[in-house]
Formats: sequence, C-alpha cells, structure tokens
Amino acid sequence: MAFGGLIAGLGNPGAQYRYTRHNFGFMAVERLLLEADATKGRPLAKLSGNLDNFELWKADFAAGHGVEWLLLKPLTFMNCSGEAVLAVSSYYRIESWRILVVHDELDLPPGRMKMKKGGSHAGHKGVQSIEQRLGTADFFRLRLGIGKPEQGRASSYVLEPFRAAETETVEKCLSAALHSMLLFIRAGAAAAQQFCNSFSL
Repeated sequence: MAFGGLIAGLGNPGAQYRYTRHNFGFMAVERLLLEADATKGRPLAKLSGNLDNFELWKADFAAGHGVEWLLLKPLTFMNCSGEAVLAVSSYYRIESWRILVVHDELDLPPGRMKMKKGGSHAGHKGVQSIEQRLGTADFFRLRLGIGKPEQGRASSYVLEPFRAAETETVEKCLSAALHSMLLFIRAGAAAAQQFCNSFSL
C-alpha cells in the first residue's frame, strides 16, 4: 500500500524526558495521534524482524479518501534518530520530500514556529542524524521554538522540563503544530508553511 508520507517527531524515550524541551517533537506527534484516534486511525505494529527502536502508526486524516500517513517516534535517543527514519522510509518507500520531521528549535523563541525544506541542521543532533542516514537534507522540518538559555549550556537546557510559566505557551504551540501537520497532510506543504511561518504568540 502506498502512503501519503511520513511524519516523525523527535525526542528521547523514557519518563524522565517526557516534558523536556528536547521532546517537543514527540509531544506534537502525540497530539497528532490523539487526532488519529478521533478519526479512527489504526495502530501499525513495529516492523517485524527489523529494528526494535521506534513506535509507528498509520492513520487516515484525509476525510475517508483512503490515503494513510505514517506517524513515527524514534526510540533511539535523539542523536540516532536517523536510524528509525531511514528504516521506515526505506521499507515503505517514502521519498525524502514526503517526510516531515518535527523538532525543538533553539534559534526560534518560545511561541514561534517555522516550516522549511532542506537547509542546515543548525547543530540539532537529531536532524543531523537524519540527514546523514538519508544522505540528503531534502525533507521538511517543523521547527518548534524553545529559545536559548540565558546562561549555561544549550545541551543541558534542552534536557530540562518546560517551566510552569511556559505551560500556556507550550499548549498553544502544540495546538498550532497540530494544525500545521494536518495542513501538511490535507492541503500540502505550501499551505502548512504559510500558516507556520506567520504564527506568533
């Protein structure tokens, strides 16, 4: 069966990382999974006999048009995210331009998000891993702003939980990210980019 594409949310597995900034991508795809439940999306088992390092689902968001999408959460830890993305995209023959990777972004302030295709990974180890494994940067990225730390190292900052004062911003961004992903699925990249790149709180 042909799939419309693949949406991969990036993060780290384990309860200790669940609400950390680096797991913004996981959190966004979890919202999409809730939407899939509402539209009667069906779970897809992990690839038999292959890597046991991801969770994968399929769902039809296109109002019964029969076009299903793959939803992926790599469980390899962030720096090896490309292993799962390559395994799934290769097995299901998903070209790079039909992949949307959702991840946290230090270079955007909280309350902002951007969508782009290609370009630099800007030091994001998960995106870098995907580029290296796929052998191309020709995929879409939904970048969810977390801002930069006022002091201390970025590597520690991204593994800290969102502060209580950030809860409202995080929730609004997750709602907007859900809308962006659904636009990407239903209306295409141009419509999703227009919404994302003008979004601001």
